[in-house]
Amino acid sequence: MLPSIFGENLFDDFFHDPFGMMTAAVEEPLYGKHAKNLMKTDVRELEDAYELDIDLPGFKKDEITVDLNDGYLTIGASKDLNKDAQDQNGRYIRRERYAGTCSRSFYVGDVQPCDIGARYEDGILRLSVPKADKKRLPERSTIAIE
Repeated sequence: MLPSIFGENLFDDFFHDPFGMMTAAVEEPLYGKHAKNLMKTDVRELEDAYELDIDLPGFKKDEITVDLNDGYLTIGASKDLNKDAQDQNGRYIRRERYAGTCSRSFYVGDVQPCDIGARYEDGILRLSVPKADKKRLPERSTIAIE
């Protein structure tokens, strides 16, 4: 086992970011440097709606929020781990689970909140967002020049 000063994977850090070991490490607030892997999203277009499948592994339903404001759909997830709890069977040598928040926003246009469907199951948040009505352009018309 390598000491924690070498990070999570010494060789991946060295070969993928040659200057990363020489600069100060910036710690991500949630899930360490793996935070970029959170909220991976698949967007599927249907005839009258969009379906979003968002990966949120390890979160409970009450830790997830979905807000609609000014045409932007924002999905947020927050995790709070009690760092003061002591393990009765020993001490922690390494802790890789973090507390914090993450969020992601999508522009959905003029949609009413009651029209959006949401379901959370097996670590995947499934949203159904209706397509905004297309605005019809007026028929071609001739404008008289004076």
